[in-house]
Parts: sequence; structure tokens; C-alpha cells
Amino acid sequence: MSKRLAATLGELKKSGYKPLSVKEEIRKNLICSLQKQENTFKGILGYEETVIPDVERALLSQHNILFLGLRGQAKTRMARQMVDLLDEYVPVVYGSEINDDPLNPISRYAKDLIEEKGDETPIVWLHRSERYGEKLATPDVSVADLIGDIDPIKAANLKLHFADERVIHYGIIPRSNRGIFVINEIPDLQARIQVALFNILEEGDVQIRGFKLRMPLDILFVFTANPEDYTNRGSIVTPLKDRIESQILTHYPKTLETALSITEQEADVPEAQKEKVRISDLIKRLIEQIPFEARSSELVDKKSGVSARLSISAFENAVSAAERRVIINKEKDTQVWISDMIGVIPSITGKIELVYEGEQEGPYQVAMNLLDKAIRTQFVNYFPNPESLKKKRSSQQQAEDNPYRSIQAWFDKGNALNIFFNTTDAEKVQQLYRVDGLHALVKRFFKGANEKEAALLMEFVLHGLASFSLISKKIVENKVEFKDLMGSMLNLGNTGNLSDEDLESDDFN
Repeated sequence: MSKRLAATLGELKKSGYKPLSVKEEIRKNLICSLQKQENTFKGILGYEETVIPDVERALLSQHNILFLGLRGQAKTRMARQMVDLLDEYVPVVYGSEINDDPLNPISRYAKDLIEEKGDETPIVWLHRSERYGEKLATPDVSVADLIGDIDPIKAANLKLHFADERVIHYGIIPRSNRGIFVINEIPDLQARIQVALFNILEEGDVQIRGFKLRMPLDILFVFTANPEDYTNRGSIVTPLKDRIESQILTHYPKTLETALSITEQEADVPEAQKEKVRISDLIKRLIEQIPFEARSSELVDKKSGVSARLSISAFENAVSAAERRVIINKEKDTQVWISDMIGVIPSITGKIELVYEGEQEGPYQVAMNLLDKAIRTQFVNYFPNPESLKKKRSSQQQAEDNPYRSIQAWFDKGNALNIFFNTTDAEKVQQLYRVDGLHALVKRFFKGANEKEAALLMEFVLHGLASFSLISKKIVENKVEFKDLMGSMLNLGNTGNLSDEDLESDDFN
């Protein structure tokens, strides 16, 4: 494109500009991107070998696209990034409501203006960022919103008949002509509204209140749908689905490493927090493990899904919990402790949909259970599996090989450890060193750990042993209380509060 952009139709013709359809334009630029081996969708992680190749194939085929996947799977984000595949600028007839191509006008306004002014017809250049339209499908969306309606005031002012094209007030779809238009959650759109999209996709006809207007709109349509909505709350009517050429299935991160990268990229942690709070790889992995546990939990509705936003929000809340504590204690800096993970509970309860059994448990208890499961799952990646030791406890020799023996013995003597959520780092370290064998265990398996890393791992061991029912853990108001398991059960039994879970544990039996 020349440095000086054409200002009139005549100048545009002389420049040799050749118009392309939106889909041809995207195809041309995608081919160029692929030849240069560029990353087509920047910041989209975990889709490199699955979703992205499917999308690229669909765009090369000049297809309209349906993204089908659970919430938080970057469907809308991918659609928005398609704008980067458009040309930077395209010429538009000045004053056109539907971005008429000066060399191929389709509206009555543009045709009349070109007929009147000829090569002197003024044109403007539209940036690709302005060639994107998006609408969330809700039950109250009307045909007028999407396609348009007759404007009686315009008809009266211009003294025109209602059958005249110039009295139409165009909806968001015609105004997205020569661009990309996205309808999110398409199954929530009423069936009669979906029907109104048939001819736009297939024939280019716009029908408003019985007035049929031949208007070959040039649009790449992208639709998104959640499988739950797709099957339960609504559906895509068959003729419309048939006109959407490519249906692409999205998915959640398949590995913890990918999930870690996504959260690292998306979490919004202010620089002021980063200066005060360190967050270890252990804490990051615990946070990422939570949504993996939720997606396999019998208490969580799998059809609804568990968004990647859960771990992003949890990460931000964990850092903020540590920051709040360091501010209260007037300390210079700190690290995120396991006890700070109590701060991620609101991030979990707001991001999961529960089945009936989960509702009976309650969102808070389910969130706490998911956190405990995450600790249990990650614990065996750092220390020996207590479950295998529990199964072998009949042998005295095997019991002597139990690396947790001295820790359990300390609690069996009636000792207890209370870790307050707002305690200082120094006080917490001092408390942890009270437990016999705890520091020695950590140094046995992590010889190179510095003092703060070792202290975090010591706290992790206590939470891990509790998750395997080797000791008891109880959250009481502003603290975490660790005791021996048997004593806790007997105390619960004396007050008539022995839970079914306690009764079924291996240690009680």
C-alpha cells in the first residue's frame, strides 16, 4: 500500500488496489504467516498441536467457524485474535453505515453517492481493529439487534416509503460488513433468531419485516457454544449448524506444565506485590492442581467445566493473602505459605458448579476438600507416599523405615501445633522446628534447600500427612491446628461429632 492513502474513488482506481473478500484476505495473510513460521495465535497455550491447526485449516478453507467447548477455554480470545490476520487498512465509501467497498458497493447510499460524484467520491480507510463485531447471545436479543429494522422516523424525515431501503436502521451484523462477527453462546439465541441468520450465511439476503433486500454481506462468522448449553439449555437449529462449515472442539490444559504457563502469563500481580511476596514453584503447582482435582471430582458438575480462570484468580489471591499478612505484621517481605492457601477458597467457590451431592456438602467444604486433594496429589512428587507406608505397617522393620515415624510419634505424645494465619515468618519457623524430626526429614530429601525453602517444605509435610490421615488437621477460625489423629477422633467421639470420614479412615480401623 502506498504511503499516501487514496482519498477519492479515482485515486483508489489509479493505485491499482484490488479488493478481496474478508475470507480471502485472511487466507492470504495466514499463508504468509505460515510461510514465515510465525505464531498465528499469540498467547494461546496448550493448543499448538490440537485447536490451532484445526482453526488454520478452517481459515484456509474460508469457512465460518463454531468453537465448541467448556467455559474458560479461550474460544472468544481466539476469535478476537483473528483480527490480526486482516489487512491493516481497507478503503470504505465515506459515510457508509455498512463499510461499503468503493469498488463493489452494495448499499443504496453508496451506489447513489458514487453515481452522483463518480471518481470524486470520497473514501476513508478503516483499520482492522474496527472490523470486528461481537454479540453475546441472550434470550432478549432480537432480529432488530442483529440484522436491523425499519426506522419510521427516518422514513418520515426523508419522506420515503417503508419499502425503500434507505429507511432501514441496520443492526450489528450489517454494520460488521467486511469484517469478523462473533456470536458467543449461540445456543442461547432463540430459534427464531437463529433462523434469521440462515439467508445471511447462505444467500446474503437480509429480510426485515417482510422486506427482502439482496445484500451480499462479506463477513467471517465465528460462533461459540458450551456443550452444556448446546445439549440442555438450548441448541443450534439444524439448518444453521449445517451452514457453519467447521466445528472445532476446544479443551482444558492437558498437562500441569501448560496450566502453569497459562497462569504465569495471565495472572495480574502488581509490581508492588512482587517486591514483597515470593511464590515458590511448590505453591504454584498446588494452585494448578486444584482445577485438575475439580474436573475429576464427583461433587463438581463436569458438564459445566472448571475454567482456567480458577487457578489465575487463586494465584492472585494467594499472593494477596501473603501481602496482607506482611502488611499487618509490618514485615519487609515474605513468601506464600501453605497456610496462605486459605485465601484461595473464594477463588474456588466462585468458579465451580456443584452437583446435588456437592450442594449437600456446601461450596466451602467442597473447596477445602479440593485443596486437600491437591496437596495429597502433589505430596508424593516431593516425599515418599504415606499410603504405601500405611499398607505395610504390620511389619516392624517396615515401620522403622517409615520416614514420618518421629513426626507421628511427636503428635502421639499429645503434642499439638497451632499455625496462625497472620503469624510472622519468624514465629512460624520457630513453631515448625518444635516438631521432632520435621526439619531432618526435609533436609534428608532436599539437601540444598535454604532456610525459607526448608520451612515451607516442613509446613507442606504437615499438611501432606494430614491429607493422608497420619495426623489430624483442623481449621479453627484464624489458625490451623495439627494434632495426633487418634486423640482427635476420641475427642470428637466424646462430643458426638465423629464424622463418617474419620470412622472410615485406616488409622481408626
